[in-house]
Amino acid sequence: MGSKSVEELLENSVGVHFSGLHVDDIELRNSEQQLLATAETENDCREPFVIGVAGGAAAGKTAVCDMIIEKLHDQRVVLVNQESFYYDLTEEELNHVHEYNFDHPDAFDTENLLCCMEKLRHGLAVDVPNYDFRSHKRKLPARKVNRSDVIILEGILVFHDPRVREMMNMKIFVDTDADVRLARRIRRDTEEKGRDLKTVLDQYSKFVKPAFDDFILPTKKYADIIIPRGGDNHVAIDLIVEHIRTKLGQHNLCKIYPNLSVIQSTFQIRGMHTLIRDAKTTTHDFIFYSDRLIRLVVEHGLGHLPFKEKQVITPTGSVYTGVEFCKRLCGISIIRSGESMENALRACCKGIKIGKILIHREGDNGQQLIYHNLPKDIADRNVLLLDPILGTGNSAVQAISLLLQNGVQESNIIFLNLISAPQGVHVVCKRFPRIKIVTSEIEFGLNEDFRVVPGMGEFGDRYFGTDDD
Repeated sequence: MGSKSVEELLENSVGVHFSGLHVDDIELRNSEQQLLATAETENDCREPFVIGVAGGAAAGKTAVCDMIIEKLHDQRVVLVNQESFYYDLTEEELNHVHEYNFDHPDAFDTENLLCCMEKLRHGLAVDVPNYDFRSHKRKLPARKVNRSDVIILEGILVFHDPRVREMMNMKIFVDTDADVRLARRIRRDTEEKGRDLKTVLDQYSKFVKPAFDDFILPTKKYADIIIPRGGDNHVAIDLIVEHIRTKLGQHNLCKIYPNLSVIQSTFQIRGMHTLIRDAKTTTHDFIFYSDRLIRLVVEHGLGHLPFKEKQVITPTGSVYTGVEFCKRLCGISIIRSGESMENALRACCKGIKIGKILIHREGDNGQQLIYHNLPKDIADRNVLLLDPILGTGNSAVQAISLLLQNGVQESNIIFLNLISAPQGVHVVCKRFPRIKIVTSEIEFGLNEDFRVVPGMGEFGDRYFGTDDD
């Protein structure tokens, strides 16, 4: 074969990355604004999922974060601790350290925190300070945290500043009884921070408890999820992790357009995409792996059709409650590339009617409808519109407009593609907000020739063997 097998590709896949470090404070200069924009373009277009974890001191926030990180072992995760952003104490403050309120919002360098979070969200690496609670100063060497899939921001007051809250996709408040928190704080501060019992109790009564009542507890209302008992609440943490996994499987465009569905990526899907995108892949292999991907897209698209509940009697005489497939269905392929998807549709839907639309492309924006052959009763059917590549969206708009002119309800159209450019998704979803788009991958965009990149070339030529090569 002229290309590597999926198995070889999977064996060579890059391993899992994990980072559980604390973020440094770095001053964001005006010249670095361009770096943020560049990083967003060069890195994966998915923004990381940001989780805020707040609660009183010693409530069990760290235990919750550790459990989430452990369960998300196959994702790149970074832990950003608000304690890393304490201001260094001056000599005068050090001389009266027992009078310093570490639980007040003014004790944290929030501007530095915002800058670092913004960098991480844009895929830039940041340096990590090492705050020493014995000297109350940062010490060298600094560490570096790289871009990640998930950012967990943990601290007693991470919900206090609205600018920080706005960065979060999920806000968790760990709610633990005050007596438990005090007992944990005594153990932690005496063992880890070298403080004596009297100092800990004096600080608790003078600063910690009032700060909790005045600043921390009021932010509980901003939480999306409240976890009683902290790290001991395994059920709550399992549900949170499942929700995070679901969100990580969504492209950013899916958050903008709920009618866009991107098939959850696996190593098998990535391996097949690698093969069909490879310019050296033979026609035979291109067809084989394209057909496999098309079948997955078709099956996923069928899952968006309306179903009715149905009960049947099994051979054992038992009753099984299931669903009945939608019967009023047809496929419409946009000639010529869309015809490559017909066999997969026929394999999934026995005896399905398939119509055709031919649209001539004139330049980058001009489109001319040349031919169409649609089922006579198409207005009464759900329609699967077939085109493997969604580029500018102009052909799709022409095809969908024709279907609407023939009486098809917009909400009854499911548009199936292998790959979609963000520009095309915007055009179609804004023009037709009630249709559904199902695709297997979102591309980076379009080049100056309005071709999808990274793309896979002229799909029809490669699939039907009519390319110049």
